[in-house]
Amino acid sequence: MSEDHTHVQDFFGARAADWDRKFPGDGPAFATAVAEFGLRLGDRVLDAGCGTGRALTPLRAAVGPSGTVLGADLTPQMLTAAQQAGRAAEGTLLLADAARLPLRDAVLDAVFAAGLIAHLPDPAENLRELARVVRPGGRLALFHPIGRAALAARHGRELTADDMRAEHNLGPLLAGSGWQLTSYADEDTRFLALAVRRT
Repeated sequence: MSEDHTHVQDFFGARAADWDRKFPGDGPAFATAVAEFGLRLGDRVLDAGCGTGRALTPLRAAVGPSGTVLGADLTPQMLTAAQQAGRAAEGTLLLADAARLPLRDAVLDAVFAAGLIAHLPDPAENLRELARVVRPGGRLALFHPIGRAALAARHGRELTADDMRAEHNLGPLLAGSGWQLTSYADEDTRFLALAVRRT
């Protein structure tokens, strides 16, 4: 396992049990983001870096009982917290690295990724891996329940022009990884970038 992966597992593993209690108001933001994502009944969707599974319930509601919902996370403690919260009933939980998914090519209609992009060791390559598992014309949502400025302030950082999530950086990053940015919102109360898998 790489040093990046060990750091991510250590960071999130230590915080998994208290994660939902620390951010109790995020539920509506997840539901709104999933609603804007435009999933259809029967779609096959992956929550990449699912954490405690806060997106799984709205994702299941969006794709219905005929759809497929997968939640993949690198940190066992996060998946345990998802199970303890009863969210395993909404989809299949996978202990898996979003950078090397155990899925066939083009098997999904969509990938939802909350807070994931900042933790990817090689964003361009890792976004290509997400593109690999999505059919042409399928969709990607990069989400965070607060915007870039609010997140930087929470961590005591300044927001800089080289932030990967800035629209002028994210658009080309996605374009080089098999995606086309179609929608971008960066507000105090949420960050949501939507992209389509290029054919």
